[in-house]
Amino acid sequence: MRILGINALFHDPAAALVIDGRVVAAAEEERFSRRKHGKRPVPFSAWELPEQAASWCLHRAGLRPQDLDAVAYSFDPGLARPAADMGLDDPWDHLRLTYAREAPGFLKAALPGLDPAAVRFVPHHMAHAASSAFAADGDGIDTASVLVLDGRGERASHLAARRVHHRLEPLAAQDLPHSLGLVYEELTAHLGFLRSSDEFKVMALASYGRPRMRDELRRYVYPTGDGGFHASGVPWHQLCPPRGPEEAWTQDHADLAASAQEVLEETLLDLVRWLHGQTHDSVLTLAGGVALNCVANARTAREGPFSRVWVQPAAGDAGTALGGALLLAAGGGDDVAPMGGADLGREWSDAELGAWLKTAAVPFERPPDIAATVAEALADNAIVAWFQGRSEYGPRALGHRSLLAHPGHAGNLERLNDVKGREQFRPVAPMVLAERAAEVFSGQLPSPYMLFVHEVAPQWRERIPAVVHVDGTARVQTVDRIAEPLVARMLDGFERLTGLPVVVNTSLNTAGRPMVDDPRDALECFGSTPVDLLAIGPYAVRRGAFFATDAQDSQSVRGQ
Repeated sequence: MRILGINALFHDPAAALVIDGRVVAAAEEERFSRRKHGKRPVPFSAWELPEQAASWCLHRAGLRPQDLDAVAYSFDPGLARPAADMGLDDPWDHLRLTYAREAPGFLKAALPGLDPAAVRFVPHHMAHAASSAFAADGDGIDTASVLVLDGRGERASHLAARRVHHRLEPLAAQDLPHSLGLVYEELTAHLGFLRSSDEFKVMALASYGRPRMRDELRRYVYPTGDGGFHASGVPWHQLCPPRGPEEAWTQDHADLAASAQEVLEETLLDLVRWLHGQTHDSVLTLAGGVALNCVANARTAREGPFSRVWVQPAAGDAGTALGGALLLAAGGGDDVAPMGGADLGREWSDAELGAWLKTAAVPFERPPDIAATVAEALADNAIVAWFQGRSEYGPRALGHRSLLAHPGHAGNLERLNDVKGREQFRPVAPMVLAERAAEVFSGQLPSPYMLFVHEVAPQWRERIPAVVHVDGTARVQTVDRIAEPLVARMLDGFERLTGLPVVVNTSLNTAGRPMVDDPRDALECFGSTPVDLLAIGPYAVRRGAFFATDAQDSQSVRGQ
């Protein structure tokens, strides 16, 4: 079957294409439109579809809309209830439901030739669950427990389920208004960050605080012991004053973040233990926006009863495009296969990249090995923009659209945050070969999608200070040598020059902008930030040459 998955209703609009159970392509609309998260999650934007992402997915496979067997839309309006009936204060939510009901017609207009009868409504949390249960790789995934936690779906905020071969069996769901995701969103806004966007900043800030407000929060957020939880009505203003977006954070703000993080982790652990008691599985897969909380994921893996935890790298709503398509594929009898990696987006050939650089009149060179050139630059403490292969699906840069730096200089954290225009309390991540990771980090390994935090071994903390967070942890990405040979070669070269097996990796973008996706984005980011080297495919663009004033030099091409 040829199935296009669509996520559109709330935020992070995305499209994914699954053919005969295999993931062919997946992309988020923000990478095309250059609007962070694609749109704001308000009812008035619910009609907006991931038109560019969907068109690209079809183009990738050489398909036309009329060639599709089905389109999975990751929300079922037939299951939804009015917002007031669910205890939600959203007088315009009826617009969202109207747009959802009319989605087949909107999709027909966006994808001319599509038969609207091909559109299937997939329950939101079932799409989340399928995105992890069916996409996960490794032994034992054919039967696994599944936990979904996010802000909201049709009428719930949570789903516990089990994958048994090609079926998903729901076990429990928590009705709204109780929602761990919505509580964390409320906290994000209270602390002066952008709701439904900046929750990861709260997680980072929590490391600077003490959970001294934990007991008060436990009155409003707690597990109920039956696979559900209470999470509603937190009086944030009574706990600490709100922070304005431009105001400095205080210790009270950090303490509130730490307290909320602790209560979230406690509740999550109870849900995980209840689920294991029902299934006795060895593998747990996670999805939903809450599953992007890598601190909570690490504690779940460390203290929970499952021997392995796998998290969908596009765990937020973007991942429901993939999950919806996989669910229909499995239900239609296709033998669904693991996603195999997050590099599911756009790519360009060496010739196409060279043509981009020539059209832009950018001076560039083609060294014998771009990995060696980058390793040398990093060893000299350069900041490198790394643009290689297919772009990532999900919010993490995983060695395809990355900013790289030397981890041995503590000042590189502040330097990178300045480059990106980010808050200085936010950490950057280490990239390390999978076979070397255990020497430096402890925790769930391998960790290819940067979705867990790990303790940094004490003897390494002073050697790689740029990637060590204030609490002694790091959000690690392990690199498989076979899957990522170019990245592996760069890491090998850097270690030969410095003795360090780790390189700093953060996303190739600036604050408030989506991750770089195409060559134009890469050149714009490189030209507007103090990055020393752009490694784009096999080509190197150096900052000094990029800003050469001699017009003749600016059009020269070396090493061709």
